[in-house]
Amino acid sequence: MRATVSRSAWREAVLALAASALVLLLAWAATFTRPWHALEFKTFDVLTALSAPQRGAYPVVILAIDEPTFQELQQHWPFPRSLHARLIERVHADGAAAIGMDVVFADPTSEEEDAALERAVAVAAPVALASAREKIDSGNSTLWTDVPPLQRLLAAGGRAGSALVQPDDDFVVRRAFGESDSLAMQLARRVAGAGANDLRPAEWLAYRGPRGTFDTRSYYQALEPGLLPPGFFKGKIVLVGRSALSASELENARADLFNSPFGSVGGDRLFPGVELQATQLDNLLAGDGLRSAPGHWTPVLVLLMIPLVVWAGRRLHTGWAIVLMAALVVAMGLASWLLFAYARLWWPPLMPMAAALGLTSATALVIYATVRQRAQQTRAMFAQYVPPAVVARLVAEPGLMRLGGEVREVTIMFTDLANFTTLSEQLSAEQTVELLSGYFDAMTPIIHASGGTVDKFIGDAVMAFWGAPLDDAQHAEHAVHAALDMQKAMEPLVAGLRARGLPPLQMRIGLHTGRVVVGNVGSQQRFSYTVIGDAVNLAARLEGANKAFGTGILLSQATARQLPATLPVRVLDEVIVKGRAESVRVFTLCADREVCALSAAALDAFHGGDAATAAALLDQLLQRCPGDPAALRLQNRVAEAAALPSGMPWPTAVALDKL
Repeated sequence: MRATVSRSAWREAVLALAASALVLLLAWAATFTRPWHALEFKTFDVLTALSAPQRGAYPVVILAIDEPTFQELQQHWPFPRSLHARLIERVHADGAAAIGMDVVFADPTSEEEDAALERAVAVAAPVALASAREKIDSGNSTLWTDVPPLQRLLAAGGRAGSALVQPDDDFVVRRAFGESDSLAMQLARRVAGAGANDLRPAEWLAYRGPRGTFDTRSYYQALEPGLLPPGFFKGKIVLVGRSALSASELENARADLFNSPFGSVGGDRLFPGVELQATQLDNLLAGDGLRSAPGHWTPVLVLLMIPLVVWAGRRLHTGWAIVLMAALVVAMGLASWLLFAYARLWWPPLMPMAAALGLTSATALVIYATVRQRAQQTRAMFAQYVPPAVVARLVAEPGLMRLGGEVREVTIMFTDLANFTTLSEQLSAEQTVELLSGYFDAMTPIIHASGGTVDKFIGDAVMAFWGAPLDDAQHAEHAVHAALDMQKAMEPLVAGLRARGLPPLQMRIGLHTGRVVVGNVGSQQRFSYTVIGDAVNLAARLEGANKAFGTGILLSQATARQLPATLPVRVLDEVIVKGRAESVRVFTLCADREVCALSAAALDAFHGGDAATAAALLDQLLQRCPGDPAALRLQNRVAEAAALPSGMPWPTAVALDKL
């Protein structure tokens, strides 16, 4: 016996290790996908928002070419260069430590304007001037061309610096762009002086805070005397650039705006390019930009987790194993944040977190499968319970005692008990079993008496079908009669619950008629007589959809069209089931023929695009049946469709997963 247990334990451990290896392989493969990269970027964004110091390390002032500036100056973009010249002269005279213009002066304008800017640059030299890059797509290649400032501005003492940034696929700028020829690097060298040779760009941008973290003033304030106090710019680094879509000429451009990491946590999504330049400049001067953690950290940590998780899964209670996994995930998230905030290292925690979750799940699944296999072996000695009709047919035709089945049309029923979970919380386990046994004992005879087969019990749900194994030309009618009788049989059960002071139960029933495979399904050791097919899924969905329509019995059009006139039905709506392209009309039983007629007319008007007629018919229906949930729901859909812009498709059907 001990040898058997030992072999079982070793087999379980080997399976757990194999499952762990498979999980890690899948996780590793996932790291090459775009969704994975997007999740890692979102993690970077969250850590950025959590660790941003909300202030810059150096005195940087941004002069923003913003909406107030356009309103005050009454100028169109681009501004006259003499205006920029006045600003440079004003800022320089006030004692600015460095000036950077995140505006590209690539093409000449008038001689007077260009000369004015040339004189201002010469007086304030060196002034950092933005250069750009233009993409030219040819037939077989893409070429990038540098667009420098005017040569006369460079000759006057201007320093060209690239203003190019590198946004990711979601247009968020996360990577540093402070190369040797960048605008930020030119300004940093001006400020650093003798220490300029020690300036090194990092790999990732360390944001100081959301938009507006740096001291930002409107462009016009630096031009108008008295708006800023004397000496305001003394010793400060001044950056000038656009900050919003303001001029009519810029309405169809991004105007140097990028997405921000702070948008992922509810902050301002857009970030001006000039503020990105200020952030990179501050990173360079402070020397605290972000760098990637060593690449071997993650695989080493994951390999160390494997034996720990396998041991925990085999030795600890499931609850404690989950607690350990949760602790590992939290610890890795905390470690990533601490490294990000204090060591200035970007260590993506997504892979080790996913590995911890996957390893724990894989180990638990292996253990569960092993335990389940043992339980099935123990239960193999018990007989299988099948409906009497199935037993009779199998006795008459022993050849059916094999795997396989046949295609035929049946009517399928799914039932469920609303409020059962709430009720079971007030009962002991024995009382819950007693209640379910009474419920199943009441429903099963009704199903069998109408020619139906109870397929299975699923918790408090019943699955049954009509039309097999015995042929039944009226299987839809028999199923509907059974549903009505089952609802009546619920009345004494509910009365008994009320008498005990317990909350009542409500049974919901879904019915659908369709072609399925019916027969013995399973293995040679154990199989069951059941139905398989898309129709089963639709019947189950209809049971759940009762909640949205306020009904107790919901049936598909395929079932409704097979019913006799003695069973009048009311059409409720048209729905789309996940996985099916065609919509399905759903019905409920209704003895009021006027209500049935109004419902059908309202839905036909709605499908015909006549929202006014549909609304009027629904008003009549609600006058006859005040507060009717199905009518109110369709009324809301009609109102929403009527409010759609012209040309939008008419939403005649609603997805079941939205109900």
